Amino acid sequence: MSSAEDKTPAVIARTIEEVRQQISEWKRAGDRIAFVPTMGNLHAGHISLVEAASKPETRVVVSIFVNPMQFGENEDFDDYPRSFDDDIQTLSGQNVDMVFVPEVSEIYPETTEKNTIVEVPGLSEILEGEHRPGFFTGVATVVNKLFNIVQPDVAIFGEKDFQQLLVIRQMVRDLSIPVEIQSVATMREPDGLAMSSRNSYLDEENRLLATAIQHSLQHLVDAIIAGENPTYEVGHSCQALDEQGFVVDYIVVRRQADLAVPEDGDQSLIALAAARLGSVRLIDNIPFTLVA
Repeated sequence: MSSAEDKTPAVIARTIEEVRQQISEWKRAGDRIAFVPTMGNLHAGHISLVEAASKPETRVVVSIFVNPMQFGENEDFDDYPRSFDDDIQTLSGQNVDMVFVPEVSEIYPETTEKNTIVEVPGLSEILEGEHRPGFFTGVATVVNKLFNIVQPDVAIFGEKDFQQLLVIRQMVRDLSIPVEIQSVATMREPDGLAMSSRNSYLDEENRLLATAIQHSLQHLVDAIIAGENPTYEVGHSCQALDEQGFVVDYIVVRRQADLAVPEDGDQSLIALAAARLGSVRLIDNIPFTLVA
């Protein structure tokens, strides 16, 4: 296993063949494979995923790939922050055995327009799917492909992208993919803002304002737990963000299991929000439980 004292991860692979050869060696030696897929520009939230993956007799593989399939028209694929050297330095202090850094042509040799796609119905069409058509097709397709390349025993995802987590779990279940999906709670900055690579886009003024999205969600959760009317409180939260300069895509309360509209008796719930602040789109969520 690689150690924290190593200057770089043990293996930096750029081709599918390199990954498969190394994974085969590790599996022949009896090691488990834990996989953390990322788009780079790593922060403490990503490191929490790596730490969760680091177990005895387990090889940790991190991918860094900015996936063009999950960026829609007028979204920020070309401008998405890329910081390979810094990312490798960040991972050098972790128990990471391989970093897979493919070119787009390695993942999509026939271009994305001619690529076989994976679609997860239902979950992919609501909330984020409604506001970012095709997004979850891009996510499901690339994650399925990465799973086929790395063939991990377990893969780790963050709960900040909660709908994405559910989409991947459904894909794995529906396609009988032999990968255990584990999740890690959202990591936050000291002021409560959910960690995200896109936070780097915020100017100083909007960075201070951005915490309002978490504050509004927390107010919503507290009010519902206290027995207040959910419809009124959702409207109040939307208004509070509007007044601070956000353009709200949605604020909702849904069931944790499937993001369906809650019914009487549902206890495991989650408040989710997506809103734009200037040119930056922020998402956040707070899971909570109602006591019967």
